[in-house]
Amino acid sequence: MGFMVTDLWATSRLLVNYPEPYRSQILDYLFKPNFGASLHILKVEIGGDGQTTDGTEPSHMHYALDENYFRGYEWWLMKEAKKRNPNITLIGLPWSFPGWLGKGFNWPYVNLQLTAYYVVTWIVGAKRYHDLDIDYIGIWNERSYNVNYIKVLRKMLNYQGLQQVKIIASDSLWESISAFMLLDAELLKAIDVIGAHYPGTHTVKDAKLTGKKLWSSEDFSTLNSDTGNYINGYMTSTIAWNLVASYYEQLPYGRCGLMTAQEPWSGHYVVESPVWVSAHTTQFTEPGWYYLKTVGHLEKGGSYVALTDGLGNLTIIIETMSHKHSKCIRPFLPYFNVSQQFATFILKGSFSEIPELQVWYTKLGKSSERFLFKQLDSLWFTWNCKKMRLFTLTSHWSQRQLPAAQNPSLPKNFCVRKLHFLSEAPNFADQTGVFEYFTNIKDPGEHRFTLRQVLNQRPITWAADASNTITIIGDYNWTNLTIKCDVYIETPDTGGVFIAGRVNKGGILIRSARGIFFWIFANGSYRVTGDLAGWIIYALGHVEVTAKKWYTLTLTIRVSIADWRIWR
Repeated sequence: MGFMVTDLWATSRLLVNYPEPYRSQILDYLFKPNFGASLHILKVEIGGDGQTTDGTEPSHMHYALDENYFRGYEWWLMKEAKKRNPNITLIGLPWSFPGWLGKGFNWPYVNLQLTAYYVVTWIVGAKRYHDLDIDYIGIWNERSYNVNYIKVLRKMLNYQGLQQVKIIASDSLWESISAFMLLDAELLKAIDVIGAHYPGTHTVKDAKLTGKKLWSSEDFSTLNSDTGNYINGYMTSTIAWNLVASYYEQLPYGRCGLMTAQEPWSGHYVVESPVWVSAHTTQFTEPGWYYLKTVGHLEKGGSYVALTDGLGNLTIIIETMSHKHSKCIRPFLPYFNVSQQFATFILKGSFSEIPELQVWYTKLGKSSERFLFKQLDSLWFTWNCKKMRLFTLTSHWSQRQLPAAQNPSLPKNFCVRKLHFLSEAPNFADQTGVFEYFTNIKDPGEHRFTLRQVLNQRPITWAADASNTITIIGDYNWTNLTIKCDVYIETPDTGGVFIAGRVNKGGILIRSARGIFFWIFANGSYRVTGDLAGWIIYALGHVEVTAKKWYTLTLTIRVSIADWRIWR
């Protein structure tokens, strides 16, 4: 079976904050069948409290005796996807893990049964609290796998009656995992799909010999312009990172989604060309379709694939993309040339009874010459294939959604509105630590409802999380601003808190973030630094500050044009 799919980790953070009707419009473009991208699979992060590229996502178990299946937005996103497409396939994969699983080590395999239990509780909780059936589960994104852990996970899934949940491994490279599978019959049986990241169009011999499904389980990571790639080897699924660029653009890999939705305060979004490129596959196939063996390259450049449902329906997808418009961020793509040509397809056997093929057409390149997902006249036998084109020829079709005018930009009034079904404050993007709504029942005043950083131990990290917890909001390019916040230090003597402006980095680069940071500490001192690490000190001194008391901090930043140029 073949289909275009997508995934995310901390990259849809702003989407849930969009007002209606814009939020539903965006979700329709992503998940509604025969409408836009019509995605067949949604892959989500199993939040582990650690930084995973563009932010942290909260775990359902911060601590050993803690369970909460309403933290974060992933549950909401999966339910919205299922609402539009009940047949969508759901995948869960951990990036980081809460610290208690490591028992003092930055390693999730200290106790195999405990980590397996943690993952299984997420699957069970998805069903119990949200009526979501998880179809596939991964091991540890782009990090070490443990053969015995995979076996333990399979046994625990079976013991819990979750035999239908399949395992993907190892979300890194083909080589190591496929070789081990050929040497270990129990491991071979436990794994259903071999997933590799950014494999280009190549697999390896051992992976093919396993007889398992081969997926490009992470791909794309490229600015959502007209540049993209096509995988036409033995991989039957491509998972594009990421679903929608709904995170602050200054974070790593800004605008690498199928769509762009970075302004919940204005409602503005853009349906980018990757949505319609994806539609050439997803709107004319379904999970369960199979690639025919007639897959190959065109004589003068380009490629074609053909898929069928086994019931007589046929879809042929032809691409004649230039080298310039085929490059993704990785791997390196050797140069090739594409020129205009005629392609002839002869339909035999059961396909010879097909009366006509509907034709859908996309031309990328300059905006003045571009066509996205345009229906042409029906076709028979021969087609003129020009450069930078994408065609779908299909007998399987119904009413399709054509590209609409872009959502107009609305006034950019930056405001925060509370969403009662979320644990996080709208528009805040956690970068280290987890900040959640907290109701202080002992305080009847203005601080009864607050935002609280809830972690007290370092998670099993996937990236280089900062030593200090931090959540961001807004744009670091703002030059003149005043930040005002009421703060409360919970830990005596060693505790502290800061507010900051013009923080220029986040995500996996958060440790080296620069900006203006105003700190106060429970030991009675204050500090103004130029970085999160506290190495660049502008001012310091003593102030009457203690723990267990509210203070109002105000930071005013004025930047001249010359200073701003130096800063950038």
